[in-house]
Amino acid sequence: MFNSDPNLKPIDAKLPKAVMMMIEKNNLVMAIKTLAEDENISMDAAKVRIDAYETELKVKQQQKLTTIASKQGIPNEALSFDREQSDKIHQEQLIKNRVKTTPDEQGFKSLQSGVDSQLNNLGYKKRLIPYWAKRLLVIAIIMAGLFLILWNIFG
Repeated sequence: MFNSDPNLKPIDAKLPKAVMMMIEKNNLVMAIKTLAEDENISMDAAKVRIDAYETELKVKQQQKLTTIASKQGIPNEALSFDREQSDKIHQEQLIKNRVKTTPDEQGFKSLQSGVDSQLNNLGYKKRLIPYWAKRLLVIAIIMAGLFLILWNIFG
């Protein structure tokens, strides 16, 4: 690229290592500020250089993925970074793997039985009396005791 200002470095000049690390960690704002300060260029010029490096990095990653995928026999369509295409593939897989839905009553029962089986697998044993029932029983016993004590005192 050709810049009209002789003080500016060309756009395809190599970035400092610290800026590259910031870009790889997705800290783009800090990378732009640091590059602009270090090389005494405008923020727009720094953003252009960082965007160029970022796209170059993504292209390299895509190339590495495609070479690995071709070695493993994975089709290139499965690795696409294009959201629309990956959404279409995902929807096709959902249609192929569609599961019959159960009515609400069966859904709750199956959920309850699934939870029970998981608890049994973990070795959890159900209590004979639930915790809330124990609390109510203790409160009832205390109230009955207080009633008898007060009945004997004032009665």
